[in-house]
Amino acid sequence: MYASRTTQFIVGIFAILGIIALAILSLSLGKISLLPTPGYTLYASFDNISGLKTGDQVQLAGVQIGKVVDIGIKEYRAQIAMRINQGVEIDQDSIAAIKTSGIIGDKYVSIQLGPSDHYLTNGGTIQQTQSAFVLEDAIGQLINSSGSSSDKSSNSNGNCTDNKAPNQPGKSVK
Repeated sequence: MYASRTTQFIVGIFAILGIIALAILSLSLGKISLLPTPGYTLYASFDNISGLKTGDQVQLAGVQIGKVVDIGIKEYRAQIAMRINQGVEIDQDSIAAIKTSGIIGDKYVSIQLGPSDHYLTNGGTIQQTQSAFVLEDAIGQLINSSGSSSDKSSNSNGNCTDNKAPNQPGKSVK
């Protein structure tokens, strides 16, 4: 009834191989690399990086060329560190912008190359940046601008009327 030592050894090896396969699968699905990819680090500062997080993509012309490796605060601005793949050259006049994939998708950093012939090296900083577009802020500004209009008022029917045209039919005066 007891398993032989050979059987126990084989079962043990299969269990270890199963655990290793599960670990490899978890790392690949989580997009976690054990060894850093060869490349160099660039920095950029933004007023707002709303929703950007470490591990997000860095793209050039829609192609992934690196990823965000660190986010912090420097001189009251959000500073990100990007690991750029080896062989990709970013010039000094490039623009880094926070973009969204889809309407409510993930954020990523988009790099647009400039006309310069001088390239950034490890530890360099992209000077020109565009912060993330925040939909909530845009809606708030739209509401504030429409609510503060002094040329519009609401009549008893709830219709918006123009106070500058007092003698036209369908228009009311305060």
